[in-house]
Amino acid sequence: MSQQLAENLPKQLPRRDGKEQSEEEAPAPVPAPPTPGIAADFETAIDAAGFGMFNILLLVAAVPAAMGTVYETSTMSYILPSAECDLKLSLLDKGILNAITYAGMISSAVFWGYFADTKGRRKLLIFGYAADTICVLGGAFSQSVVQLMVFKYFGGFCMSGPFAVLMTYLTELHGRQHRQRIMMIVGIMFSIATLTLPGLAMIILPQNWNINIWSFKMTAWQMFVGVTALPSLLSSMLFPLFPESPKFLMSRGRNQEALEAFQFMYALNTRKPKDSFPFKVLANEVPEQVNKNKTHTEVKLPIESSEAVTAAPVDPELATVAKSGLSAGLSQLRPLFTKPYLGLSLWVYLLNFCVLLGQNTMRLWLPQLFASINEYELQVGGQSGQTSICRILEFSVNRTQSQLMAVKDPNAECTVNVTAATYTNNLIVAAAGLVAYMLAGFLVNLVGVKRIMTVGLFCAACCSIGMYWSSSAASTVAIASLFVTMGSISATSVISASVSLFPTSLRTMIVSLEMMFGRLGSLLGNIFFPALMNLGCVPPFFMISFFMLAGCLMAAFLPLKNKAALK
Repeated sequence: MSQQLAENLPKQLPRRDGKEQSEEEAPAPVPAPPTPGIAADFETAIDAAGFGMFNILLLVAAVPAAMGTVYETSTMSYILPSAECDLKLSLLDKGILNAITYAGMISSAVFWGYFADTKGRRKLLIFGYAADTICVLGGAFSQSVVQLMVFKYFGGFCMSGPFAVLMTYLTELHGRQHRQRIMMIVGIMFSIATLTLPGLAMIILPQNWNINIWSFKMTAWQMFVGVTALPSLLSSMLFPLFPESPKFLMSRGRNQEALEAFQFMYALNTRKPKDSFPFKVLANEVPEQVNKNKTHTEVKLPIESSEAVTAAPVDPELATVAKSGLSAGLSQLRPLFTKPYLGLSLWVYLLNFCVLLGQNTMRLWLPQLFASINEYELQVGGQSGQTSICRILEFSVNRTQSQLMAVKDPNAECTVNVTAATYTNNLIVAAAGLVAYMLAGFLVNLVGVKRIMTVGLFCAACCSIGMYWSSSAASTVAIASLFVTMGSISATSVISASVSLFPTSLRTMIVSLEMMFGRLGSLLGNIFFPALMNLGCVPPFFMISFFMLAGCLMAAFLPLKNKAALK
């Protein structure tokens, strides 16, 4: 399963109001006529808006958004076998193309976080997906590897915001009783998006297209990259049809706009007029400025009079956004660098670094390995026992070097042998990842996050080193599928565990920093893997196994009770 589940699917969602409440106690919509003197807080208002057509349309709009985020991080791994002649790719070039999207994501994390908290979730999704569409299309028209790397870097830069904010936006437009279910649905969307990518590759990449548009040469792999821009383009056109997150609006003091958003949702869900929404005023949920000498906790003042809500029409964002946004960010970071959270936060960062280094390195290099297996079998006639992983790696390294020499020699011919069967194995692995996610929720509730994480990482480490003894294409596919399955469940569990270990006021920052370290691991792993391939068969898989085992040991000693995720 792809990184996108790991980066976007925490098993537990922080409560917005800080109160403890069981699922059976979820409030129902208020049927009584509104009382003008009573102001509704966010949770009460979102429950009153109900669940219906609005939520269904929102989930439909989230499908291309999920596909766009998956495509941005995974597309390069599928075009490497097809583009190596056109772009004169070395093994290091292939590693950089896989990794450079993560470099863009890391460099823009702070910028997008500030943008989302000050300008809004909806604006970020619209502009982020529109900018990503431009970058993907720029990559499709690239005529050299440097141009493609530049566009992929900026694609990662642009996608980092929507990648993270999509989940926040969806959770803030659903009531408490539906959020866990929505997270499961969105997770399945990400898995299906991962499944569609090798399907597109099977259809487009084997074609012998060679189109000239002015001075631009367009081949099948460029068409494939261009097609992957469609989900981002569609997302940038659909999200303007939806309102801004009312949670964000209320946190900025823009309660009238938040009320209009609730009324819009209520009207679509109930088929009733907007004026019949049960509440006419909303509580003031603008966080109070916390004294620097006090503890860093979320402080909210619910106001029960309409006077506080309607007195000042001035948007406080215009006056204090820069100062309050930066000071709030610094105040949120400070507890993470002091006791008692310093050691625990570093532990979680390093754990996610190890897990995503192993998971994303293997995941993004599997299409290249499977393409080499397919081409090698065509050359040797599929002889039994001849397709060991060591032979495949040796063949892949030698072939890449010979292709580079053929490109430099005008008398030599650089050929690419890509068929639909090249991507069949990727489809199998992606399907295994989908099954893994559908089982993950059941398994976590059955045996606990910590146990699942520890066992999953140990199995993934064994699968990685077990690749050395793989003697056939079928066994390689089976081991790779098991690795991706165990790795994806473990990566999801890491996020779930981190959410359980820290208080509500620190969870967003912890997950953001944790994913930044995970992306750094993905970047370094994809650069080291091709370098180690030149050294032999064992080093690249030993590297992945080493980091997975290190993550297993850290998970085993994580101070988390097995049933903590159920609280």
